[in-house]
Amino acid sequence: MELYKNFVGFGIAGNFALHLEQAGELEDFKEVITEDPNGPKGMFPFYIPNREGYLGVYPLSNDTIILPKEECNVQIEPEVALICEIVYDSSGKVSHVLPKQFGAYNDCSLRKEGVPKISLKKNWGPSSKGLSSTLFEIDRFEDGGIMDSYRIASFLKRDGMTMRYGEDVELKGYSYFYEKLAQWMVNQINIQEDTGPLESIGSYLKSAGLPTQAIISIGATRYTHFGETTFLKEGDEIVVVVYDNNLYCGNPILMMVNRGELDGPGVSALVQKVVRA
Repeated sequence: MELYKNFVGFGIAGNFALHLEQAGELEDFKEVITEDPNGPKGMFPFYIPNREGYLGVYPLSNDTIILPKEECNVQIEPEVALICEIVYDSSGKVSHVLPKQFGAYNDCSLRKEGVPKISLKKNWGPSSKGLSSTLFEIDRFEDGGIMDSYRIASFLKRDGMTMRYGEDVELKGYSYFYEKLAQWMVNQINIQEDTGPLESIGSYLKSAGLPTQAIISIGATRYTHFGETTFLKEGDEIVVVVYDNNLYCGNPILMMVNRGELDGPGVSALVQKVVRA
């Protein structure tokens, strides 16, 4: 999956109620002050093209997760990714973030205590992230658009069994979505400073030459009890599905996952085998 090598990659932390608590990361953000206590906590980079260091390593795969060499707990983070256009004003500030496509995404993450920046848990090498090769065009990023009827679900296949990893939830269940999210992203990119677990997103864009294309994952959904307490191991299979609830409901999606038949209309599926580095 080389298609997005020139896209900048960002994620949003804390955009779905209770996820940070389940992931054991709420303490990381205790010093982060937000205007809305129920809103997202901030943005983080996971890939900056043509940059030295870990953030310059292209992490996306549509079929594999490679576990880190070090012994470390790793969890699926089922999310929706937006393929966006970034527009700048004459001073180099971001004026608009325009979502163009959406699909299933795995913001696979290390679970380590004492890590100073959230980005250090996000990109440990090639195939440490996942994006479906099936994306949908966004007609309008507002109520009444295509995304109104879509949901996200995730599963882990292990030892011949398929278990629900994340809750099956509607995309409109995100704390910030549509216009509110787009406006928040513009403001956050422009004002976020290097503080606590967060980094200056604007400075990354400037150093990368003000790229106009971005992948932005908008936050991990809540885990089931199984997902909250189960970490990845070699041989697992990850499935993240974004689907049109007008065409499917939860049980047919589970049956489709079991059969490995996820190429129907209205389905953006990400299926990744877990291997050891």
